[in-house]
Amino acid sequence: MPAVKRSASTGLLGRPSPYHASVTLFEPSVDGPRRSKRVKVKQEPDPVLSNAEADAKAPIAGGSKLPKARTTTVKVEETEVMEVKSSSRTPKVSSPKKVKPVPQSLSVPHPAPPRWQEAYGIIKRMREHIIAPVDTMGCDQAQFKETEPKNRRFATLVSLMLSSQTKDEVTDAAVSKLRNAVGGTLSVQAVLDAADTAVSDAIAKSGFWRRKTQYIKQTAQKLHDEFDSDVPKTVDELCSLPGVGPKMAFLCLQVAWNINVGIGVDVHVHRITNRLGWHQPPTQTPEQTRLNLQSWLPTELHPEINHMLVGFGQMICLPVGPRCSSCELSDGLCPSANKGVNKAKLKRTLATATLKEPPSPLDAGGPSIEISVESELIKSEES
Repeated sequence: MPAVKRSASTGLLGRPSPYHASVTLFEPSVDGPRRSKRVKVKQEPDPVLSNAEADAKAPIAGGSKLPKARTTTVKVEETEVMEVKSSSRTPKVSSPKKVKPVPQSLSVPHPAPPRWQEAYGIIKRMREHIIAPVDTMGCDQAQFKETEPKNRRFATLVSLMLSSQTKDEVTDAAVSKLRNAVGGTLSVQAVLDAADTAVSDAIAKSGFWRRKTQYIKQTAQKLHDEFDSDVPKTVDELCSLPGVGPKMAFLCLQVAWNINVGIGVDVHVHRITNRLGWHQPPTQTPEQTRLNLQSWLPTELHPEINHMLVGFGQMICLPVGPRCSSCELSDGLCPSANKGVNKAKLKRTLATATLKEPPSPLDAGGPSIEISVESELIKSEES
């Protein structure tokens, strides 16, 4: 039998066959490619026999013939097949979502509105005599119940996260309940150690409390892993936290770190500045309002405008039914103020009684008396 031809290859390990001692089996190494063997069997025709061989293969007595000897060539070819490990697919780990940087300015600054300083001063003077919910239960009050600086900053951030779509009274109560639920101190580690149900039960009266529970837990974990259990000091880093937007980021930096890099614009600031006509054309989102205000409002007024206008919006410039009669801006500084009261006199019949006196012997069949009572009402219509 001719020698077996094998192409030179690398990455093979040889071992003796357990079935035949003269056979060597080759297997791919651990790091090398796996090779498969294909055996081809080729039958070759009998070669030309010599005279001696022909005589040996001549017919013998009895007519029987010796069987012809067949020459078989076995050719082993090895083809290289890259090994594919049949392991279970691991789920793709999505790359962290890149947070877009928060814009800080407009390409074309918005012009300062006329007489804005006069209107600003009047609002500020009115706010000195008004005690609004934001003054006693705002997000800046949560820090005063903590002693550690890190816990103060974290309490401010949690209060801001809970304040979304929630009144200040409800937010203040939710922060207090959450502090008690996690052990008396509102810290990153305390929130991480608390069960989700304990957090959700404490903040259940705030708006979107299920989602906020998830955001608070995820934020605490990220602060623990990436920021040494402390509140970040930049707007972009704060906005990378779950459930934190630009308004919360700017206010958190102002209250927690005393860093002034922009204006925190909520629904009150957005509504009141548009009613005053400070945006031309009117803005549609709080972010548009923020960029407009930052382009012309002096930087030293950025930290106070939110607190001032929030209290003004809670007590005077209400979302529905603003108290323009109590506002000093209604005499010409506010284009949205009610111009006057239209008094319409309406008459309404409250009761109609028919009195029929019993007929008397002297006046049989006398006339019946009907009494109608009408009242004059004054209806105040706000134009």
